[in-house]
Amino acid sequence: MQRSAEVYRFLRPVLRHDVRSQLIPSYTRCFSACARLASKKPVKDSPTGDYEKRIVQLQANTSLQDCWPRLAQRPDVARISVNDLRKSSATLDNGATKLDDTFVVSGRVRSVRTAGSKLVFIDIEQDDRVAQAICNFSHLDQNGVPREQFNAFKRVVRRGDWYTFVGHPHKAQGGEESILATELPQLMSPSLHQIPAQLDDAETRARRPHVDMLVHRQAVQTLRIRSAIERGISTFFDNQGYSKVSTPLLTAGAGGAVARPFETVATEMQDTTLNLRIAPELWLKRLVVGGLGKVYEIGPAFRNEGVDATHNPEFTICESYMPFADLDHLMKMTEDLLAGLHEELRKLGEENFKHLSDTAVNFDSDATHLFQGPFPRLPFIPTVEKEMGRKLPDLNDANATQQILDLFTELNIPIPARPTLPRLLDALAGHYIEPLCTDPTFITEHPAVMSPLSKSFTCPKTSQLISARAELFIRGNEYANMYEEENSPFAQREKFVEQLKYREVDGEGDGRAEVDESYLEALEWGLPPTGGWGMGIDRLVMLFTGQKRIGDVLPFGTLRNVVGLATRQT
Repeated sequence: MQRSAEVYRFLRPVLRHDVRSQLIPSYTRCFSACARLASKKPVKDSPTGDYEKRIVQLQANTSLQDCWPRLAQRPDVARISVNDLRKSSATLDNGATKLDDTFVVSGRVRSVRTAGSKLVFIDIEQDDRVAQAICNFSHLDQNGVPREQFNAFKRVVRRGDWYTFVGHPHKAQGGEESILATELPQLMSPSLHQIPAQLDDAETRARRPHVDMLVHRQAVQTLRIRSAIERGISTFFDNQGYSKVSTPLLTAGAGGAVARPFETVATEMQDTTLNLRIAPELWLKRLVVGGLGKVYEIGPAFRNEGVDATHNPEFTICESYMPFADLDHLMKMTEDLLAGLHEELRKLGEENFKHLSDTAVNFDSDATHLFQGPFPRLPFIPTVEKEMGRKLPDLNDANATQQILDLFTELNIPIPARPTLPRLLDALAGHYIEPLCTDPTFITEHPAVMSPLSKSFTCPKTSQLISARAELFIRGNEYANMYEEENSPFAQREKFVEQLKYREVDGEGDGRAEVDESYLEALEWGLPPTGGWGMGIDRLVMLFTGQKRIGDVLPFGTLRNVVGLATRQT
């Protein structure tokens, strides 16, 4: 190592001068190797290990600083997309060219094929659409392109590069929609790494999500479908007269759901502990109180909890609130929304799903019935009692928790950690009801203790105190939650107090949780009878794309992937 460093320092003046002026590959390799040794830096981490070779190749055939030019202005030539090029060429006969039309089209090189010394075929891709570029030196020569420049282009172009082509719409003899180049293609951005043919290593895929997307095109299609789903949800609520809003992510409280919040401190308020919101619910209901009427939001929520196949601490949620909407209206709205989304995704066509296998609904006519309402409804307590073969105790009884624990022991059901009454009831639902929900199914009439923000009433059939709440389950997973919202400030205060009691007992509280007095004060100004609705976007995308892990529908994976990506050095 020491001797190599000395050699480098001795040759450095000469090497720097010669490499930059003459671009001799052997000098370049020597200079790069000596520089690495002197600085004690490892070879740049690359999935295929060809970074250094690629730099040498570019330096030997072109000016490296010119490999990333500005986008040229061509007022005389129209710039079109690859898809528009396909449409323009599709009307031609095989072997024909539209000589009267000249276009500029750009795309990423997907493959390169040579036919002799004068002909290069390049497949270019843009927005998952592929067309062919034909670079025929005989044709380029007539337009003044030197042979040396053409040969340099052939040596440089490879899969992964971004190029701009100028030429005529053309249809190849084999029927491929093409552009027949009239100018030498311009390199706009080279890929300094060879795109691997396969990328199976989970660590590499997590470290380089952009490379994973280049290799596994299903990742790109999943994100496009995610965008279509969010757009479809927005259109649904917009068409019904809802106002789309954005509510605060940082707050001094973390109300709206039972979950452990993330905490932080702002520079301007260092004596105040702030939370990332766990739900936008309380903010949106304040807007209803203020008279905005029907409102909805699509945005992030944060819960300081674990990561698994269906959970991530940061996730995307859609919540909506509508004055004078009851539970039946909310369930019908959910049915209409899912049916509309399913139909819109079917209209996208097979092309948008070609890389996705085993989509949850397959987007064929046989699956349409899945989203045709009305969906079945399973009342919580009667369904649990039927499947369990036992009656539940009076849930308002002081000994209800112990009595249900006894049932768990008697029936050999695993007891959840920190077994509060809400946790035990939720475990019973997971054991007895959720497995029944293969097709879209509503679970309704939850015990009131499980729903501190919903209206509650005594069920005439069971005489139990239940909530005006419904959850949508599909294939055993929850997708939507809806309430008739509690709008009495007095009843809501009692429910907040009870919620805090359970949070402290089950370990979710930290001694600092308090009743949200500002929200109760807002209720004092009058919240009309209101229907509240929420749906997790990530799980919905999983449903429609057939993905099994939530990380596969997030642009950069779960929190573990994101943190790892930000902390690793390349």
